[in-house]
Amino acid sequence: MICCSNTNTALFFSSIDEIPTQIWAELNCTKNIYFHPDYLKSLEKNHSEITFSYIVLVDKNNLPIAFASIKIVDFHLNSIKKEFEFLKNIGRKLHVFSDKKILKLLICGNVFVSGEHGVFIKDNQDKKAIIKELAKNIQHFVNADKNFKNKIDAFLIKDFANESLLITDELKDFNYHPFSVEPNMKLKIDKNWQTFDDYLASMKTKFRVKAKKAFKQSINITFKEVTLKNIDKELPKMTDLYQKVTTNANFNLANFNLETYKSLKKQFGDNYILKTYWINNKIVGFISGIVNNNSLDAHFVGIDYHLNREHAIYQRMLYNYIEIGIEKKLRTINFGRTASEIKSSVGAEPEDLTMYLRHKKSITNKILKLFLQRVQPTPFQQKFPFKTVN
Repeated sequence: MICCSNTNTALFFSSIDEIPTQIWAELNCTKNIYFHPDYLKSLEKNHSEITFSYIVLVDKNNLPIAFASIKIVDFHLNSIKKEFEFLKNIGRKLHVFSDKKILKLLICGNVFVSGEHGVFIKDNQDKKAIIKELAKNIQHFVNADKNFKNKIDAFLIKDFANESLLITDELKDFNYHPFSVEPNMKLKIDKNWQTFDDYLASMKTKFRVKAKKAFKQSINITFKEVTLKNIDKELPKMTDLYQKVTTNANFNLANFNLETYKSLKKQFGDNYILKTYWINNKIVGFISGIVNNNSLDAHFVGIDYHLNREHAIYQRMLYNYIEIGIEKKLRTINFGRTASEIKSSVGAEPEDLTMYLRHKKSITNKILKLFLQRVQPTPFQQKFPFKTVN
Protein backbone atom coordinates (compact mmCIF):
# COMPACT_ATOMS: atom_id res chain seq x y z
CA MET A 1 0.00 0.00 0.00
CA ILE A 2 1.24 3.47 -0.90
CA CYS A 3 0.88 6.17 1.73
CA CYS A 4 0.46 9.69 0.45
CA SER A 5 -0.65 12.73 2.41
CA ASN A 6 -3.56 14.70 1.01
CA THR A 7 -2.98 18.18 -0.39
CA ASN A 8 -5.18 21.28 -0.46
CA THR A 9 -6.45 20.20 -3.87
CA ALA A 10 -6.39 16.40 -3.82
CA LEU A 11 -7.29 13.29 -1.84
CA PHE A 12 -5.35 10.07 -2.41
CA PHE A 13 -6.63 6.50 -2.08
CA SER A 14 -4.90 3.12 -2.41
CA SER A 15 -8.10 1.14 -2.95
CA ILE A 16 -11.61 1.64 -4.28
CA ASP A 17 -12.91 0.45 -0.91
CA GLU A 18 -11.28 3.47 0.77
CA ILE A 19 -13.29 6.00 -1.27
CA PRO A 20 -16.39 7.13 0.68
CA THR A 21 -19.80 6.70 -0.94
CA GLN A 22 -20.36 10.44 -0.58
CA ILE A 23 -17.52 11.16 -3.00
CA TRP A 24 -19.11 9.02 -5.72
CA ALA A 25 -22.42 10.80 -5.10
CA GLU A 26 -20.77 14.23 -5.36
CA LEU A 27 -18.87 13.34 -8.52
CA ASN A 28 -21.96 11.80 -10.16
CA CYS A 29 -19.66 9.87 -12.50
CA THR A 30 -21.00 6.33 -12.18
CA LYS A 31 -23.33 6.54 -15.20
CA ASN A 32 -20.10 5.94 -17.10
CA ILE A 33 -19.26 2.33 -16.25
CA TYR A 34 -15.51 2.99 -16.49
CA PHE A 35 -15.84 5.31 -13.49
CA HIS A 36 -18.17 3.02 -11.57
CA PRO A 37 -16.63 1.64 -8.35
CA ASP A 38 -17.85 -1.89 -9.18
CA TYR A 39 -15.98 -1.83 -12.49
CA LEU A 40 -12.82 -0.38 -10.96
CA LYS A 41 -12.98 -2.84 -8.08
CA SER A 42 -13.24 -5.74 -10.54
CA LEU A 43 -9.98 -4.68 -12.19
CA GLU A 44 -8.27 -4.07 -8.87
CA LYS A 45 -9.29 -7.42 -7.38
CA ASN A 46 -8.03 -9.50 -10.30
CA HIS A 47 -4.71 -7.83 -11.14
CA SER A 48 -2.45 -8.11 -8.12
CA GLU A 49 0.63 -7.42 -10.27
CA ILE A 50 -0.62 -3.85 -10.86
CA THR A 51 -0.53 -1.15 -8.18
CA PHE A 52 -3.85 0.70 -8.22
CA SER A 53 -4.35 4.17 -6.75
CA TYR A 54 -6.89 6.95 -7.18
CA ILE A 55 -6.79 10.74 -7.01
CA VAL A 56 -9.86 12.83 -6.21
CA LEU A 57 -9.38 16.54 -6.91
CA VAL A 58 -11.35 18.91 -4.70
CA ASP A 59 -12.30 22.60 -4.85
CA LYS A 60 -11.68 25.27 -2.21
CA ASN A 61 -14.68 23.96 -0.26
CA ASN A 62 -13.16 20.47 -0.27
CA LEU A 63 -15.89 19.17 -2.60
CA PRO A 64 -14.91 16.57 -5.23
CA ILE A 65 -14.63 17.97 -8.77
CA ALA A 66 -12.53 15.35 -10.61
CA PHE A 67 -11.37 11.75 -10.40
CA ALA A 68 -8.28 10.05 -11.84
CA SER A 69 -7.38 6.37 -11.95
CA ILE A 70 -3.68 5.63 -11.47
CA LYS A 71 -1.96 2.33 -12.24
CA ILE A 72 1.69 1.37 -11.86
CA VAL A 73 2.84 -1.42 -14.14
CA ASP A 74 6.05 -3.17 -15.10
CA PHE A 75 6.68 -2.61 -18.80
CA HIS A 76 9.09 -4.77 -20.79
CA LEU A 77 10.69 -3.10 -23.81
CA ASN A 78 10.98 -6.50 -25.45
CA SER A 79 7.18 -6.74 -25.52
CA ILE A 80 7.14 -4.20 -28.38
CA LYS A 81 6.77 -6.03 -31.70
CA LYS A 82 6.21 -5.71 -35.42
CA GLU A 83 5.57 -2.22 -36.78
CA PHE A 84 6.46 -0.64 -33.41
CA GLU A 85 9.90 -2.27 -33.52
CA PHE A 86 11.51 1.04 -34.50
CA LEU A 87 10.54 2.48 -31.10
CA LYS A 88 12.59 -0.20 -29.45
CA ASN A 89 15.56 0.43 -31.76
CA ILE A 90 15.52 4.20 -31.30
CA GLY A 91 15.16 3.79 -27.55
CA ARG A 92 18.28 1.63 -27.47
CA LYS A 93 20.35 3.85 -29.76
CA LEU A 94 19.52 7.00 -27.84
CA HIS A 95 19.84 5.19 -24.50
CA VAL A 96 16.33 6.29 -23.59
CA PHE A 97 15.35 2.82 -22.42
CA SER A 98 17.30 -0.33 -21.73
CA ASP A 99 15.81 -3.61 -22.89
CA LYS A 100 17.55 -5.31 -19.96
CA LYS A 101 15.59 -3.33 -17.41
CA ILE A 102 11.92 -3.58 -16.58
CA LEU A 103 10.42 -0.09 -16.76
CA LYS A 104 8.22 0.99 -13.89
CA LEU A 105 5.49 3.00 -15.60
CA LEU A 106 2.88 5.18 -13.87
CA ILE A 107 -0.22 5.35 -16.03
CA CYS A 108 -3.17 7.67 -15.62
CA GLY A 109 -5.87 5.97 -17.66
CA ASN A 110 -7.39 2.58 -18.36
CA VAL A 111 -4.68 0.12 -19.42
CA PHE A 112 -7.26 -2.32 -20.82
CA VAL A 113 -9.57 -0.07 -22.86
CA SER A 114 -8.93 2.62 -25.47
CA GLY A 115 -10.40 6.06 -24.90
CA GLU A 116 -10.86 8.77 -22.30
CA HIS A 117 -11.51 6.48 -19.35
CA GLY A 118 -8.84 7.63 -16.90
CA VAL A 119 -9.88 11.15 -15.91
CA PHE A 120 -13.39 12.31 -15.06
CA ILE A 121 -14.13 16.03 -14.65
CA LYS A 122 -17.47 17.37 -13.42
CA ASP A 123 -19.45 19.74 -15.61
CA ASN A 124 -18.91 23.50 -15.32
CA GLN A 125 -15.31 23.18 -14.16
CA ASP A 126 -12.16 24.87 -15.45
CA LYS A 127 -10.81 21.80 -17.20
CA LYS A 128 -7.42 23.31 -18.02
CA ALA A 129 -6.89 24.20 -14.37
CA ILE A 130 -7.90 20.68 -13.34
CA ILE A 131 -5.43 19.07 -15.75
CA LYS A 132 -2.69 21.25 -14.25
CA GLU A 133 -3.67 20.24 -10.71
CA LEU A 134 -3.73 16.62 -11.75
CA ALA A 135 -0.16 16.84 -13.11
CA LYS A 136 1.02 18.53 -9.89
CA ASN A 137 -0.66 15.94 -7.70
CA ILE A 138 0.64 12.99 -9.69
CA GLN A 139 4.11 14.35 -8.97
CA HIS A 140 3.23 14.81 -5.29
CA PHE A 141 1.92 11.26 -5.21
CA VAL A 142 5.27 9.94 -6.44
CA ASN A 143 7.43 12.22 -4.30
CA ALA A 144 5.57 11.33 -1.12
CA ASP A 145 7.52 8.07 -0.78
CA LYS A 146 11.27 8.28 -1.38
CA ASN A 147 11.60 4.59 -2.22
CA PHE A 148 8.64 4.78 -4.57
CA LYS A 149 9.98 7.97 -6.16
CA ASN A 150 13.20 6.20 -7.11
CA LYS A 151 11.35 3.31 -8.75
CA ILE A 152 9.13 5.18 -11.24
CA ASP A 153 10.85 5.56 -14.62
CA ALA A 154 8.17 7.31 -16.65
CA PHE A 155 4.67 8.80 -16.55
CA LEU A 156 1.97 8.14 -19.16
CA ILE A 157 -1.41 9.89 -19.34
CA LYS A 158 -3.80 8.32 -21.89
CA ASP A 159 -5.96 8.50 -24.25
CA PHE A 160 -7.41 11.79 -25.50
CA ALA A 161 -9.55 12.54 -28.56
CA ASN A 162 -8.72 15.54 -30.73
CA GLU A 163 -11.40 17.74 -29.18
CA SER A 164 -9.74 17.38 -25.78
CA LEU A 165 -6.24 18.44 -26.86
CA LEU A 166 -6.79 22.16 -26.21
CA ILE A 167 -7.23 21.13 -22.57
CA THR A 168 -4.74 18.30 -22.23
CA ASP A 169 -1.93 20.18 -24.00
CA GLU A 170 -1.52 21.97 -20.66
CA LEU A 171 0.52 18.87 -19.79
CA LYS A 172 3.30 20.18 -22.03
CA ASP A 173 4.02 22.78 -19.33
CA PHE A 174 4.84 19.85 -17.04
CA ASN A 175 7.28 18.35 -19.58
CA TYR A 176 4.89 15.73 -20.92
CA HIS A 177 5.26 15.02 -24.64
CA PRO A 178 2.24 14.20 -26.82
CA PHE A 179 2.32 11.42 -29.39
CA SER A 180 -0.28 9.78 -31.60
CA VAL A 181 -1.31 6.18 -31.14
CA GLU A 182 -3.48 3.73 -33.06
CA PRO A 183 -6.98 5.20 -33.49
CA ASN A 184 -10.10 3.86 -31.86
CA MET A 185 -12.29 2.48 -34.63
CA LYS A 186 -15.87 3.62 -34.11
CA LEU A 187 -19.07 2.71 -35.95
CA LYS A 188 -22.07 5.03 -35.77
CA ILE A 189 -25.29 3.02 -35.83
CA ASP A 190 -27.77 4.53 -38.26
CA LYS A 191 -31.14 5.18 -36.64
CA ASN A 192 -32.77 3.53 -39.67
CA TRP A 193 -31.09 0.18 -38.90
CA GLN A 194 -33.84 -1.69 -37.12
CA THR A 195 -32.36 -5.08 -38.04
CA PHE A 196 -29.03 -6.42 -39.28
CA ASP A 197 -30.60 -6.80 -42.73
CA ASP A 198 -31.13 -3.01 -42.72
CA TYR A 199 -27.41 -2.60 -42.05
CA LEU A 200 -26.57 -4.92 -44.95
CA ALA A 201 -28.98 -3.09 -47.24
CA SER A 202 -27.17 0.20 -46.55
CA MET A 203 -23.88 -1.21 -47.88
CA LYS A 204 -22.40 -1.00 -51.34
CA THR A 205 -22.70 -4.26 -53.27
CA LYS A 206 -19.02 -5.17 -52.87
CA PHE A 207 -19.14 -5.01 -49.08
CA ARG A 208 -22.55 -6.66 -48.81
CA VAL A 209 -21.20 -9.58 -50.86
CA LYS A 210 -18.17 -9.72 -48.55
CA ALA A 211 -20.43 -9.86 -45.50
CA LYS A 212 -22.59 -12.62 -46.97
CA LYS A 213 -19.45 -14.59 -47.85
CA ALA A 214 -18.26 -14.31 -44.23
CA PHE A 215 -21.62 -15.62 -43.00
CA LYS A 216 -21.40 -18.50 -45.47
CA GLN A 217 -17.85 -19.33 -44.35
CA SER A 218 -18.89 -19.22 -40.69
CA ILE A 219 -22.05 -21.26 -41.13
CA ASN A 220 -20.64 -24.12 -39.04
CA ILE A 221 -19.99 -21.86 -36.04
CA THR A 222 -22.38 -22.15 -33.12
CA PHE A 223 -22.60 -19.56 -30.37
CA LYS A 224 -22.99 -19.90 -26.62
CA GLU A 225 -23.67 -17.18 -24.09
CA VAL A 226 -21.27 -17.20 -21.15
CA THR A 227 -23.22 -16.92 -17.89
CA LEU A 228 -22.37 -17.04 -14.21
CA LYS A 229 -23.47 -20.68 -14.29
CA ASN A 230 -21.01 -21.84 -16.96
CA ILE A 231 -18.19 -19.28 -16.75
CA ASP A 232 -15.91 -21.39 -14.53
CA LYS A 233 -16.01 -24.20 -17.09
CA GLU A 234 -15.36 -21.89 -20.06
CA LEU A 235 -12.65 -19.58 -18.67
CA PRO A 236 -9.61 -21.90 -19.07
CA LYS A 237 -10.39 -22.43 -22.77
CA MET A 238 -11.12 -18.73 -23.27
CA THR A 239 -7.83 -17.83 -21.60
CA ASP A 240 -5.89 -20.05 -24.02
CA LEU A 241 -7.51 -18.28 -26.97
CA TYR A 242 -6.92 -14.83 -25.45
CA GLN A 243 -3.22 -15.61 -25.01
CA LYS A 244 -2.99 -16.45 -28.71
CA VAL A 245 -4.24 -12.95 -29.48
CA THR A 246 -1.90 -11.19 -27.03
CA THR A 247 1.06 -13.10 -28.50
CA ASN A 248 0.28 -11.46 -31.85
CA ALA A 249 -0.27 -7.98 -30.38
CA ASN A 250 2.20 -5.18 -31.16
CA PHE A 251 2.42 -4.44 -27.46
CA ASN A 252 0.29 -4.49 -24.33
CA LEU A 253 0.61 -2.20 -21.35
CA ALA A 254 -0.72 -5.02 -19.17
CA ASN A 255 -2.20 -8.48 -19.55
CA PHE A 256 -5.88 -8.82 -18.73
CA ASN A 257 -6.88 -11.54 -16.27
CA LEU A 258 -10.02 -13.19 -17.65
CA GLU A 259 -11.10 -14.05 -14.10
CA THR A 260 -12.25 -10.40 -14.10
CA TYR A 261 -15.15 -11.48 -16.31
CA LYS A 262 -16.77 -13.17 -13.31
CA SER A 263 -16.98 -9.88 -11.39
CA LEU A 264 -18.03 -7.88 -14.44
CA LYS A 265 -20.76 -10.36 -15.37
CA LYS A 266 -22.00 -10.46 -11.78
CA GLN A 267 -22.08 -6.66 -11.43
CA PHE A 268 -23.38 -5.67 -14.87
CA GLY A 269 -25.41 -8.69 -15.99
CA ASP A 270 -26.74 -8.43 -19.54
CA ASN A 271 -24.83 -5.19 -20.04
CA TYR A 272 -21.63 -7.21 -20.04
CA ILE A 273 -21.40 -9.25 -23.25
CA LEU A 274 -19.64 -12.64 -23.23
CA LYS A 275 -20.15 -15.06 -26.11
CA THR A 276 -18.14 -18.11 -27.18
CA TYR A 277 -17.75 -19.53 -30.71
CA TRP A 278 -17.67 -23.27 -31.38
CA ILE A 279 -17.00 -25.63 -34.31
CA ASN A 280 -17.61 -29.36 -33.85
CA ASN A 281 -17.77 -29.01 -30.06
CA LYS A 282 -14.42 -27.21 -29.98
CA ILE A 283 -14.16 -23.60 -28.81
CA VAL A 284 -12.60 -21.45 -31.55
CA GLY A 285 -13.20 -17.94 -30.25
CA PHE A 286 -14.96 -15.56 -27.89
CA ILE A 287 -16.00 -11.93 -27.74
CA SER A 288 -16.48 -9.61 -24.78
CA GLY A 289 -17.84 -6.10 -24.43
CA ILE A 290 -19.80 -3.71 -22.30
CA VAL A 291 -22.84 -1.52 -22.91
CA ASN A 292 -21.95 1.96 -21.69
CA ASN A 293 -23.83 5.22 -22.30
CA ASN A 294 -25.60 4.14 -25.50
CA SER A 295 -22.43 2.55 -26.81
CA LEU A 296 -21.20 -1.01 -27.15
CA ASP A 297 -17.49 -1.13 -26.37
CA ALA A 298 -15.74 -4.19 -27.73
CA HIS A 299 -13.29 -5.52 -25.17
CA PHE A 300 -11.02 -8.54 -25.56
CA VAL A 301 -11.47 -11.36 -28.02
CA GLY A 302 -9.93 -14.80 -28.39
CA ILE A 303 -9.35 -16.50 -31.73
CA ASP A 304 -8.08 -19.85 -32.97
CA TYR A 305 -5.94 -18.41 -35.78
CA HIS A 306 -5.50 -21.80 -37.47
CA LEU A 307 -9.22 -21.80 -38.26
CA ASN A 308 -9.76 -18.07 -38.61
CA ARG A 309 -9.27 -17.67 -42.37
CA GLU A 310 -11.26 -20.75 -43.35
CA HIS A 311 -14.23 -19.92 -41.11
CA ALA A 312 -14.02 -16.08 -41.11
CA ILE A 313 -14.11 -16.12 -37.31
CA TYR A 314 -12.87 -12.58 -36.68
CA GLN A 315 -15.00 -11.04 -39.40
CA ARG A 316 -18.06 -12.80 -38.00
CA MET A 317 -17.19 -11.38 -34.57
CA LEU A 318 -17.29 -7.84 -35.97
CA TYR A 319 -20.71 -8.47 -37.51
CA ASN A 320 -21.92 -9.98 -34.21
CA TYR A 321 -20.95 -6.81 -32.36
CA ILE A 322 -22.98 -4.85 -34.91
CA GLU A 323 -25.95 -7.20 -34.54
CA ILE A 324 -25.86 -6.71 -30.76
CA GLY A 325 -25.60 -2.93 -31.10
CA ILE A 326 -28.61 -2.76 -33.42
CA GLU A 327 -30.62 -5.19 -31.29
CA LYS A 328 -29.97 -3.10 -28.17
CA LYS A 329 -30.75 0.14 -30.06
CA LEU A 330 -27.38 1.71 -29.26
CA ARG A 331 -25.78 4.69 -31.02
CA THR A 332 -22.19 3.62 -31.50
CA ILE A 333 -19.84 0.64 -31.38
CA ASN A 334 -16.28 1.24 -30.21
CA PHE A 335 -14.19 -1.51 -31.77
CA GLY A 336 -10.96 -0.30 -30.16
CA ARG A 337 -7.50 -0.31 -31.67
CA THR A 338 -5.82 -2.84 -34.00
CA ALA A 339 -7.00 -4.36 -37.28
CA SER A 340 -8.14 -0.91 -38.43
CA GLU A 341 -8.61 -1.81 -42.09
CA ILE A 342 -10.95 -4.77 -41.58
CA LYS A 343 -12.89 -2.74 -39.02
CA SER A 344 -13.25 0.08 -41.54
CA SER A 345 -14.62 -2.47 -44.03
CA VAL A 346 -17.62 -3.02 -41.73
CA GLY A 347 -18.19 0.73 -41.44
CA ALA A 348 -15.98 1.88 -38.54
CA GLU A 349 -14.15 5.18 -38.79
CA PRO A 350 -10.96 6.20 -36.96
CA GLU A 351 -11.06 8.38 -33.87
CA ASP A 352 -7.58 9.79 -33.30
CA LEU A 353 -6.11 9.37 -29.83
CA THR A 354 -3.17 11.09 -28.15
CA MET A 355 -1.07 10.04 -25.18
CA TYR A 356 1.34 12.11 -23.08
CA LEU A 357 4.63 10.66 -21.85
CA ARG A 358 7.31 12.02 -19.52
CA HIS A 359 10.54 10.41 -18.35
CA LYS A 360 11.61 11.22 -14.79
CA LYS A 361 15.14 12.20 -15.88
CA SER A 362 15.19 15.65 -17.51
CA ILE A 363 17.94 14.94 -20.06
CA THR A 364 16.41 11.61 -21.02
CA ASN A 365 13.03 13.32 -21.27
CA LYS A 366 14.40 15.82 -23.82
CA ILE A 367 15.76 12.96 -25.90
CA LEU A 368 12.43 11.18 -25.51
CA LYS A 369 10.65 14.17 -27.06
CA LEU A 370 12.72 13.81 -30.23
CA PHE A 371 11.91 10.19 -30.80
CA LEU A 372 8.22 10.52 -29.83
CA GLN A 373 7.86 13.01 -32.67
CA ARG A 374 8.55 10.09 -35.03
CA VAL A 375 5.78 7.95 -33.58
CA GLN A 376 2.87 7.71 -35.99
CA PRO A 377 -0.11 5.36 -36.10
CA THR A 378 0.24 2.49 -38.55
CA PRO A 379 -1.20 3.67 -41.90
CA PHE A 380 -4.11 1.71 -43.32
CA GLN A 381 -6.49 1.97 -46.23
CA GLN A 382 -9.78 3.35 -44.97
CA LYS A 383 -12.77 1.58 -46.53
CA PHE A 384 -16.09 3.27 -47.23
CA PRO A 385 -18.66 0.45 -47.31
CA PHE A 386 -21.90 2.43 -47.21
CA LYS A 387 -23.91 3.80 -50.10
CA THR A 388 -23.71 7.54 -50.62
CA VAL A 389 -26.82 9.29 -49.32
CA ASN A 390 -28.10 11.89 -51.78
